[in-house]
Amino acid sequence: MHLPESLQDLADSETVRFLRRPKSVSRIFGGVFSLVIFSSLLTDGYQNRTESPQLRCVLNSNHMACSFAVGAGFLSFLSCLVFLAVDAHESRMVGTRFKTAFQLLDFILAVLWAGVWFVAFCFLASQWQHSKSKHFLLGSSSAKAAIAFSFFSVPVWILQAYLAFQDLREEAPVPYKRSLEEGSVVLNTLSPSSTTSPANPTVTGPNSLSYSSSALSPYMTAPKAPRLAMMPDS
Repeated sequence: MHLPESLQDLADSETVRFLRRPKSVSRIFGGVFSLVIFSSLLTDGYQNRTESPQLRCVLNSNHMACSFAVGAGFLSFLSCLVFLAVDAHESRMVGTRFKTAFQLLDFILAVLWAGVWFVAFCFLASQWQHSKSKHFLLGSSSAKAAIAFSFFSVPVWILQAYLAFQDLREEAPVPYKRSLEEGSVVLNTLSPSSTTSPANPTVTGPNSLSYSSSALSPYMTAPKAPRLAMMPDS
């Protein structure tokens, strides 16, 4: 394993340059935010009331709110890890179609996740507003953290969608490109007869002379026999 000799070598290494890319930074932030959301609700999001030992969601005792935030956070975290791993091997993609399909999928998922986290923020904030904190001894900090990082995830995923759209627009394949050499070959292989009008033929070469002479009237081209003159008798 090669170790960098100085901090400059470490800063210029391929791994550091990859992690400093805007797309990599946005994926790391998105993954960290998703990890905070589902881990905080898994640890302290389910508490029991003072009068009951049954565990309930701290967000207005709505089990669907906690389940939605935990599931979305876990899937979003996995999505960031998968796309970050694929980005690390992006240079090994040899197929243009596969690379374009990957960038299109990245853009679609980023837009979907931005919408999901916006809905999650509104839903969790609404449930927390209607919940009574005195019912639960713990869990209020976890609920506030989930709501806050749900809001922070929206601009992060919008940034990822913008970066994916930029890559998709720059790497869009052109269906067909005609080179200058191909164009010159096409022009050189055109027949001269196809470029001239049949109404105004160009007269060039001996073949055209024979053609024009054959088109003349037979009376003009046939040789005339000598006539015999009658001489008067002397």
